[in-house]
Amino acid sequence: MADTSSQIIRVDEVEWTPIAAGLKAKVLWSDAPTKRRAQIIRFDPGAKLPMHRHRGDEILFVIEGAIGDEHGVTRAGCLGYRPNGCVHSVSSKNGATALAVVMGDIEPASDAVGAPPSQNINPYEIAWTEAIPGVRQKHLWHEKETRRRAALVRFEPGAQLPRHKHVGDELIFVIEGSNSDESGEVLTGNLNYRPNGCTHSVTTKNGATIFALVTGGVEMMT
Repeated sequence: MADTSSQIIRVDEVEWTPIAAGLKAKVLWSDAPTKRRAQIIRFDPGAKLPMHRHRGDEILFVIEGAIGDEHGVTRAGCLGYRPNGCVHSVSSKNGATALAVVMGDIEPASDAVGAPPSQNINPYEIAWTEAIPGVRQKHLWHEKETRRRAALVRFEPGAQLPRHKHVGDELIFVIEGSNSDESGEVLTGNLNYRPNGCTHSVTTKNGATIFALVTGGVEMMT
């Protein structure tokens, strides 16, 4: 039987791997059947990725610095979405660190004719809404067909999510603070993967802000 407990991924325990001149990555999680992977990418100042095409999509949360392409700049705390078929080149003038959740592959490209553009989503323009007492969220992105969604979630000190079961999976990155479940505490700068079938409760002692990428939904346990 597959282990459905949540998995704590400690970023500082993963080695950097060079991926291009001025760029390196830490692959933190991957799922071969769906060709998904989550990685931290670091751009040195002036680093560039040449024009390429996405075969599958990418959701990018910028942790620090800023990353630009032909369609704009994604700054720290903001979200970039690169749809399937998107063609662009990417650069960072002053350096950047980002969490990228990628589906599929990329390939070299020579032009962007007919390709869908990347999108920049600014959370500072989106209002917080209450999920349950003590927990607020900003809905950043949603894809109805796959039931995927990205959100910022803020836990007040002492807030708790009651025991629930994931129908679909979830990947979270802790931006500040920490939260805990039956697998342990997830500290600032680390990831937690909740697989399909994961059943847990979530608490935070002193508060937390997280970026969450969810597929599917949850069932509350009685």
